[in-house]
Amino acid sequence: MYKLNLDIQQFIGQYWQQQPLVIKQAFPDFVDPIGADELAGLACEEEIASRVVVTKDKDWELIQGPFEDYDKFGETHWQLLVQAVNHWYPDAQPLVEAFRFLPDWRFDDLMASFATPKGGVGPHFDNYDVFIIQGEGQRRWKVGNKLADTRNVKTRGGNPDSPLIDDFEPIIDIVLEKGDVLYIPPGFPHCGETLSLAMSYSIGFRAPSQQELVSQIADELIDTNQGQQRFTSNEEGSAPGIISASHQAGIMALLTQLSQDPDCYQAVLGKLLSQNRFELDICEGEEAYSTQELLDALEQGASIRRIGGLKVLRLEDDASARLFINGEVHPLPGTDEATLQQLCNHVMLSPDEALALCRQAEVLELLCQLINKGYCYLSE
Repeated sequence: MYKLNLDIQQFIGQYWQQQPLVIKQAFPDFVDPIGADELAGLACEEEIASRVVVTKDKDWELIQGPFEDYDKFGETHWQLLVQAVNHWYPDAQPLVEAFRFLPDWRFDDLMASFATPKGGVGPHFDNYDVFIIQGEGQRRWKVGNKLADTRNVKTRGGNPDSPLIDDFEPIIDIVLEKGDVLYIPPGFPHCGETLSLAMSYSIGFRAPSQQELVSQIADELIDTNQGQQRFTSNEEGSAPGIISASHQAGIMALLTQLSQDPDCYQAVLGKLLSQNRFELDICEGEEAYSTQELLDALEQGASIRRIGGLKVLRLEDDASARLFINGEVHPLPGTDEATLQQLCNHVMLSPDEALALCRQAEVLELLCQLINKGYCYLSE
């Protein structure tokens, strides 16, 4: 277990999405959840997102995985980064649990990195919140003031496709050691440089953009044949070539109506926010379980566990009793709110907890379905 040494209420009130923060010894006696060899092994797999960044005289080369050999990179000036390690390496999940004081819908993934001396990714900024946890070794981090407008940031070398930006004046310049944590909100430029062979971990939290929301709303309206209302008015413009201000406002008010109607936006949000950016390690068995076989397994002491990264969400004040799981809607019309919350909040159900829940037939059906889809699995 990882216990974060942090005053959570103070952090959310004073720093969350506002200011960066260094938390020395946030994890006393920190133990790396994964070793360098295991991380390199994950980066060999085609379905796992990985990359190597090579530092070259104030420039950086990005090489996408998978990787079969690392000898060509030498002993210094490079860094391996592997995304969604929590999906593929169950021993990494306890580190994620330490940050579940923030809602699951925001959680993106746990990225792990192995870096050689002088390795780093260069100055850049992110559009999401990130906690950087230092494992073995040391890395020096610099963080600058928040960028005024991230849409017009000058990229390094004037390359619009580059994720890197010009150097910045740091407001934080710190060497992180094992167990230290650096929190960086969106829009704050930062860069890291490795001082000795090092393992580190980044836990990211995202929120949807307007583009993502509008796209998801459009898909939902088409799929459900909603959104058929058209603009009407009792007055017209003063000239044939003019779109009057009142017409502009009236047309856009159609979108406002959608955003205020829970029947339109709740399913959209549930589906969107329960999806993952990275592939899940689906754990399908060779043969499907029947509900009776599942009950038998629970009676014999099996627990039910989610696969890493799976999001099970419930909308507060939802008009329907349902769960949103990996972008899908699961109606549970006969299930009480306490049970829905338990299914959302627990990544593992003990045999007794699962058996108690399975007294409700539709919950039993759901759990059996999730196991057969490979979203959950039985463990000792």
